[in-house]
Amino acid sequence: MGGSEPIAAESALTLAEYTSPGLIVPSLRGLDAPSIIQELSALLQREGRIADLLPFYQAALNREYLCTTVTEPGFALPHVLVKGLDKPCFALGRTPRPIAWVRETFMRVRLIFLLGVPETDARAYITLIRGIARLSKDIQLVDHVLKAKDSFELIELLRQVKLPVNRIA
Repeated sequence: MGGSEPIAAESALTLAEYTSPGLIVPSLRGLDAPSIIQELSALLQREGRIADLLPFYQAALNREYLCTTVTEPGFALPHVLVKGLDKPCFALGRTPRPIAWVRETFMRVRLIFLLGVPETDARAYITLIRGIARLSKDIQLVDHVLKAKDSFELIELLRQVKLPVNRIA
């Protein structure tokens, strides 16, 4: 335990509600950050989550080069503030094998969560990040995510990650 939020404070929201099967790539074609961010950005535009592909892509890539978002257990979390976005969303890509990410030399990446974040809703963004953090700590679930056969199976696995309720103190 040790957390400040009791289990009863959980919401019905899950990570799956911030994405869709059309935003998940079980086997990315790209082998580096620029090509992967481009591939995932194109999905976000195609699925109607973002309007302008090029500015979104450039903002995500620039942010990664300024401050990489690699975290254990081999996740990259590039993100962009998007004006007019209703709620956070993400495209998820999985690499066939671990890759180096931007300037990261020690940790290899297998899962990339490209997040679109509303400029005006930090609370929803923090909730989403906390959900991804919960996933990262569940080694067995991460293993299932790395082995899932398709985007539909990945969505089902993301439904297992409950998001915390943010309460105003």
